[in-house]
Amino acid sequence: MRAIGIILAGGNNHRMKELSQKRAIAAMPIAGSYRSIDFALSNMSNSHIQKVGVFTQYNARSLNEHLSSSKWWDFGRKQGGLYVFTPTVTAENSNWYRGTADAIYQNLSFLKSSHEPYVVIASGDCVYKMDYNKLLEYHIAKKADITLVCKGMPASANMERFGTIKMNEECRIEEFEEKPIVAKSNTVSCGIYVIRRRQLIELIERCAEEDRTDFVKDILIRYKDMKGIYGYKIKEYWSNIATVEDYFRTNMDFLKPEIRDYFFRQYPDIYSKVDDLPPAKYNAGARIKNSLISSGCIVNGNVENSVIFKKTFIGNNCVIKNSIILNDVYIGDNTHIENCIVESRDTIRANSYHVGEDGIKIVVEKNERYIL
Repeated sequence: MRAIGIILAGGNNHRMKELSQKRAIAAMPIAGSYRSIDFALSNMSNSHIQKVGVFTQYNARSLNEHLSSSKWWDFGRKQGGLYVFTPTVTAENSNWYRGTADAIYQNLSFLKSSHEPYVVIASGDCVYKMDYNKLLEYHIAKKADITLVCKGMPASANMERFGTIKMNEECRIEEFEEKPIVAKSNTVSCGIYVIRRRQLIELIERCAEEDRTDFVKDILIRYKDMKGIYGYKIKEYWSNIATVEDYFRTNMDFLKPEIRDYFFRQYPDIYSKVDDLPPAKYNAGARIKNSLISSGCIVNGNVENSVIFKKTFIGNNCVIKNSIILNDVYIGDNTHIENCIVESRDTIRANSYHVGEDGIKIVVEKNERYIL
């Protein structure tokens, strides 16, 4: 594909509460064995984009560990490959990334040293499958300056945290509102864009001259009447995990057979870093119903409608219902957990009781697992 890829993975979000205190949103665990950024990286690889830059910033340790080897997404190559960029003090600049446009500006040499005519920009906190080749073909056919991917949302969706757009009959964007209080449209931007590389360099440099830092507000919204910005509407599954509720719902979607089949049994595949772990072990008395149990888990109790991530131990007579248990959690005997998200590396004492009464409860307990 005649494009390079940029994945914006440096953001923080207070709406994720305790879940984002020690990891970037792009590193959030998904579907038992994956991270959020795996979906964007897999789409880049499956679209034959050979050169991808990942811009990280907030709580990047976990994400950098995950990206330490590019072979999992087939980016281990002589030409191109996977590049991870973090904010760097230079002679010209000593700021953190102040926004998405500023992040691209601080790494503009990545764009200038490339030769591909187009750039695909994606977010690291979305769960979806997409062939960017079709997006590029649409972009060229429309003779667009910028093409963004959009999706119609159900009436029940909270539109306040999305960018909403209105298009004319030719799919050219006429209105773009970022996080409106009262939305005029149920079509949202998915945070995926394609643009000509030289034009992106020009727009980003102009933003820097005017001390503007945000790609959406200072490029898409500001230039919507001057540039040909078109929408590419998708109907397939797409989810943004920017809130605790959306993160919980997205993981629970993988308990539906049609969603699992779409992501894991239909071409193209989703790739991730693989840990050398034994298969899940179910001891006598364990009962599992409609749940995902990952590698390295040992289950003794009852698990129902839940997603259990890697290296989790569930003790005797435990009841886990409608919950997400993140990596490396120890759950003591006779524990009841319902409507909860249990943070990774937690140790839940025996006879504990955690139930989310009004919405989803986040359980964070740092008890000592090994005591004399």
